[in-house]
Amino acid sequence: MEYTGQMIIPWRGVHEVDTRPAVPAKRLVRVPVVDLDPELAALRPLGGFFVLRTLPETAGAAGPPRLPTLAEGYAGGAPDGHGDPVASRVATVAERLRTAEPRVAASLAHQGLAARLWSVALGCAVLYGRLPDLDPRLLRWDVRAAAPDDLWLTEPRPRPGDTAAALTAAVLHAHLEPLAATLHARYGVAAGLLWGNAGSALAATARELGRWSRAHGRTDVAARTRALTAELFAHPLLNATGTRTGTAFRRRSCCLYYRVPGGGLCGDCCLTRPPRPAPPTSPGSSPRTSPRSSPGAASG
Repeated sequence: MEYTGQMIIPWRGVHEVDTRPAVPAKRLVRVPVVDLDPELAALRPLGGFFVLRTLPETAGAAGPPRLPTLAEGYAGGAPDGHGDPVASRVATVAERLRTAEPRVAASLAHQGLAARLWSVALGCAVLYGRLPDLDPRLLRWDVRAAAPDDLWLTEPRPRPGDTAAALTAAVLHAHLEPLAATLHARYGVAAGLLWGNAGSALAATARELGRWSRAHGRTDVAARTRALTAELFAHPLLNATGTRTGTAFRRRSCCLYYRVPGGGLCGDCCLTRPPRPAPPTSPGSSPRTSPRSSPGAASG
């Protein structure tokens, strides 16, 4: 996947990458701890996927604070008339990508949200030396919007720690686990595919931070990004999602972007060419059911 101005961000083509072997860091590179400003302004130069809008919660106010929270989405719906945020997001992605397959839209919606969450969290960790509280109850979700207007943090309060353990708790456990469970249960998206999306999004986030760091002479940010990313990929939920060589990443699953009209294979896909369409069923035979994705195989 790649960072673009679009809501859905799989990429195609070849990247300029760091090909040094990716090994877990023996010593973390510390960056100075900087107070979190209310608008998280340090994230703005990094681009849309890193930017997080902040807006204090105001009872009864109009606008973003009245949007559903991510917690409500993971739980299956909002109790205050917002409907089902996850279903609305999947429908939005399906509409914009012109796909009639809900499973495909669910996978790509998941990948986009995973990229947003990793970008905000890892960006804050390496630039501020700490994280904002990204509790799903504090993040409001505009399911019809693209980055950076899709997520709004209603209470930008700092959390202690900028370690891989803190990132794991803030993103992997608080968000990606419940989101994956919801999409797997509702849309039949394979768990391995969803964790492949999470790994792909993390690798793309680290790659983008590395590019920014080199362009701005921030060797401290680059080193911290490499160290944290290596530790995160050592987590059991991510360490089997793909192969890393420096900043290059080759996943072991397919996000299904090739099934979108006009789509194709992403640059980190496990496939070398899109699978051929299934042959039509013969008269009298049982109709084919929509196949489920298999991690490491030709998904879809």
